[in-house]
Amino acid sequence: MSGHGFLLATYSPGTSLIHRAPLGLKFLLVVGCGMASFLISDWAVSAVALALLCGLFLLSGAGPARLFRAVRPVLPVLLAIGVFQWWLLGAPTAARIVLNVLVCVVAASILTATTPVQALLDGVASLARPFRRFGADPERFALTIAIMLRSIPFVAEAYLNVRDSARARGLDRNPRALVLPVFITTVAFARQTGEALAARGLGEPEDPEDPED
Repeated sequence: MSGHGFLLATYSPGTSLIHRAPLGLKFLLVVGCGMASFLISDWAVSAVALALLCGLFLLSGAGPARLFRAVRPVLPVLLAIGVFQWWLLGAPTAARIVLNVLVCVVAASILTATTPVQALLDGVASLARPFRRFGADPERFALTIAIMLRSIPFVAEAYLNVRDSARARGLDRNPRALVLPVFITTVAFARQTGEALAARGLGEPEDPEDPED
C-alpha cells in the first residue's frame, strides 16, 4: 500500500501527559464524546468541543499533519452530508451534525495516537473480561479488534488505489470499475488473514474436555 490517509491517527510515541494518562480515561473520553454527539444541540458548542479536542491532540505532540491525515478520509462524506442536511434542515443543524462527527473522529484519534496498539488491545481484553462468565472470550475479542484495525486501513487504501487507477483510465465514474476490484482485493485479504490465523491455531475455539463416562 502506498500511503494514503487512514481513518484515525496512527500511534505517535511520546511522553506527554496525554500519553501517560490512564487508558480507561481515554476510553471514557471517546465514549463521552460519542454520547455527547447525540445530546449537543447547538453547533457552537460542537465547535468549541472540537477545538478543545484538536488542542488536546496537538498537545500530545502527534502533530497537525497526523491529525489532518486522520480527518481527511471522512471530509468528502461529511461535505455531502453537510450539503444535504443544509438543504433539508438548515445550516445550523448541518453544521452541528458535521462537527459532532468530527468530534468523535478526533476523540478516537487522540486514543489511537497516544496509545500503543498492544496496550489498546490489552485494554479491550480487560474490558471484556467481566463478560467471560456469559461465555465471552476476551482474547478472541481483542484479536477481532486487532484484525479490524488492520483491515480498515487496508480496505480504505485498496479503494483509493483502485480509484486512482480507474481515474487514470477515465473510468472513475464507472461503479463496476471501482467496486469489483476492491471487492476482490478485500476477499483475497480476508482469505489470507484467515489462512494465517488457522496456520497458527489462532481464533479457533478450544476443544471441550471429554465428559467422564
